[in-house]
Amino acid sequence: MAQEDKSIRLGHPSYVWRFGQDRRLELIRRYVRLDGARVLDIGCGIGAYVEKFGALDAHAFGVDVDAEKLVDARRAKNLALLAVSASEALPFPADAFDAVLLHEVVEHVADDRQTIREAQRVCKRGGSVVVFAPNRLYPFETHGAYFGTRYIFGNIPLIGWLPDFLRDRFAPHVRAYTVRGLRALFDELDGAWVMHTQIYPGYDKLARRNAWLARALRGATYLLEHTPLRVFGLSHYAVWRKDG
Repeated sequence: MAQEDKSIRLGHPSYVWRFGQDRRLELIRRYVRLDGARVLDIGCGIGAYVEKFGALDAHAFGVDVDAEKLVDARRAKNLALLAVSASEALPFPADAFDAVLLHEVVEHVADDRQTIREAQRVCKRGGSVVVFAPNRLYPFETHGAYFGTRYIFGNIPLIGWLPDFLRDRFAPHVRAYTVRGLRALFDELDGAWVMHTQIYPGYDKLARRNAWLARALRGATYLLEHTPLRVFGLSHYAVWRKDG
């Protein structure tokens, strides 16, 4: 796979830890106890969350299908508990982890339903599966889009609002989920939803150019998360608990 093609298909991990990641980590900690917990990050990329979980006294593991990213993680972050693995066939026994994270990854995998089944399998009873995934109602497609054979990187407006057959022509390389679509991935699994909402961006790239504007947008849109307008947020944030 060419490097450009791989980046399009697998996405870009968080290379620099900024405000947006800090906020998401805090959201995770509201529902998942990390101290002493065994935590798996599926699609860990360069290991940003694995590193942070370890700093919070979790026994943190990571898997990713991209071996090159794991080499970078081991070298740059001195992370050892990483393995190359497809998300659809995890190299762990059942009931191995207190929590499993899928952070903006399920939209890229070959089989999203099987990925969730594997996450549920390796999660302990009473443990949590935590998912961040693209929201179909967000006004922009953040993974770029194809116009014919030409791929354009960046935030492309309104693609997610198109009917499926049109949306999939512009963005065949990535999924985006409605509330119903994301929840359907957990159908017939033994467990229950702890929470499911939508969240707005961290505006980290904007903050590098205009810190004031980024703060203003954070203040305005984070208020929207407490209103029905949260349905237009960037990502779903969902926590599902395995029956215990």
